[in-house]
Amino acid sequence: MNNNKLYPFERNRYYAGKMLTSSDFQTEQTYFNNKRRFLNTLMYGSGVVCGLGVFSLDDLSILVESGVAIDGMGREIVIESSVVKKLSAVDGFEKLKSNDVSLCLSYQEKEVHTVYAINQVNTDREYEYNRISEGYRLFLIDKSDIPLSFELESEFLAKGELFADENFRAEIMMPATVSRGKNVKAVIRVTKLSDKDVRFSYHANLQIPAFNAPDGTREIEIAIDDLILDPGKTKDFDYWMIVDDTPAIETNVILKSGSAVAYENGEPITAPGNFTLRVLLSDAKPRELVTTEIGRMNLEMMGIGTQGDYIRLADLKLVRTDQAYIIEQVNENRIKKYVTAPSQELLREGYMEFFTKEADIAPGVVQVSSDVAERPGRNIDIRQPQLATGVLEIPLGENPRKGEIYYSGEIMHGLGRGNVYVEVGYEFLNEDDSISSSSKSTIFGNPEFFNGEQMTVVNAETAIRVLNDKGSFIVAAKLLENVDYLMLTYRWVAVKFPAGNDLELEEDVTGKSISAITPTVVLGTKESHFFGVEYHNMDAVSIAYELTEPGSGEITADGIYTAPNKEGVYEICIYCTDMPIICTYAYAIVKKKGLE
Repeated sequence: MNNNKLYPFERNRYYAGKMLTSSDFQTEQTYFNNKRRFLNTLMYGSGVVCGLGVFSLDDLSILVESGVAIDGMGREIVIESSVVKKLSAVDGFEKLKSNDVSLCLSYQEKEVHTVYAINQVNTDREYEYNRISEGYRLFLIDKSDIPLSFELESEFLAKGELFADENFRAEIMMPATVSRGKNVKAVIRVTKLSDKDVRFSYHANLQIPAFNAPDGTREIEIAIDDLILDPGKTKDFDYWMIVDDTPAIETNVILKSGSAVAYENGEPITAPGNFTLRVLLSDAKPRELVTTEIGRMNLEMMGIGTQGDYIRLADLKLVRTDQAYIIEQVNENRIKKYVTAPSQELLREGYMEFFTKEADIAPGVVQVSSDVAERPGRNIDIRQPQLATGVLEIPLGENPRKGEIYYSGEIMHGLGRGNVYVEVGYEFLNEDDSISSSSKSTIFGNPEFFNGEQMTVVNAETAIRVLNDKGSFIVAAKLLENVDYLMLTYRWVAVKFPAGNDLELEEDVTGKSISAITPTVVLGTKESHFFGVEYHNMDAVSIAYELTEPGSGEITADGIYTAPNKEGVYEICIYCTDMPIICTYAYAIVKKKGLE
């Protein structure tokens, strides 16, 4: 029975007087078999569940230990006791064409137990098989004949090509969405494309505006020297970073202009000098990002029923002569795939390697998304109030009761240090008959005033503690009635009014200044550069960027400047968001490629 199609599922419907035939009973078995195999494939995947070790007993024989596997169609394969076989007696041996072979295991059914057939459909068939034995088959196959494994493409990784020629390709890959305040890994993967005997070297600097490298800089220094690879092989180079806790929703990793240099066998070769990789920033935790990506896969993507009908147990290295053969080596390392539960755990752990190091964040501090209003620019009156808003959650735990007090984590409002006023309102969904759907509402103040409107609102008294010196706040909620909720959701609004010393900035900024790390840069048209900032006699603060003239190109909130199509000298103003009087200027000299 070859189960290539497991679904849709169809089972017997019984009714009084129904005549059951062998077809009905077969349908009954097929339904339960296919349902179980379908779940096996989704929940466990394919591979070895336990056992099935392979050993060479002597030059001619192998031992396969007892164990269990699940193939790509969800069928269980059981070897109930260890088996010893001469290699020449294993199926497929006579068809081998090379000395590099693989030992594989597949599911096999066999009809057994003959009985006398009372109602003979075929008059020449007096006996029928009464049982089907679910067994296995061991066989050999040339490694070169094994189909290439299909690697599922997803949107989890952002990829970009840094360098490519006929001999080598260098590309960067990292999660397309990263978690604010967490560690993340970028991988530089070098692949050998040709069979030429060539050594490869590559040096470049990647600018990372929204990340911090381990040395505290905003750059990744790539240094690959005299790399030797076999054709088709790859080598990865890992670079760890910490994501800034910034309100920006996206950033870019860009190749620093003029920094890329490549060599083959010590001879310089042309290396592209313009590269940008877009990355999104999120408040979600790394495991949330990974779980969401895996959960998005549909049945076609999961490849139900197309994952192969055999399990690869080991690779064997043979030595042949005219009259005999010798088993030189048995290799199971990275050949045998093991099953975990659920099946996505293998993929999940692969993705989680990008987040294995925890960021250095103070215990108990909860990072919550905030929708910060537009930052004041040079021409905006800084005496106007600044606004920020966001959503926070207060967990209630089990059996919350009237009179108990619960606390949120520490919330960063994003308006910096100083006097900030914070208000919270209970946020909930309620049915709106006018639009025949649910709508979101927020109640600031006493929710009892709205009890007559048939809305389910938790009655709780709130208090807010603002930590002025840390730029954060904590919310406490006291239940005024028993509830069966697990979580309270509040919309918070923070307002920062200028204090007396904010109105007299001349006295506050004495001796404080900022400057561009590279105040003048030469770029080609449409090339990009990150303008980093140095702080003098002051702590690092939020920075904003502004082009002083229209048509000067583009600049992002995190300081990545992209040159326009036309040549010229363009000015960029860089200023402190909370103290615009502290500012500096940088300049981009734009020339077309090939012109000096």
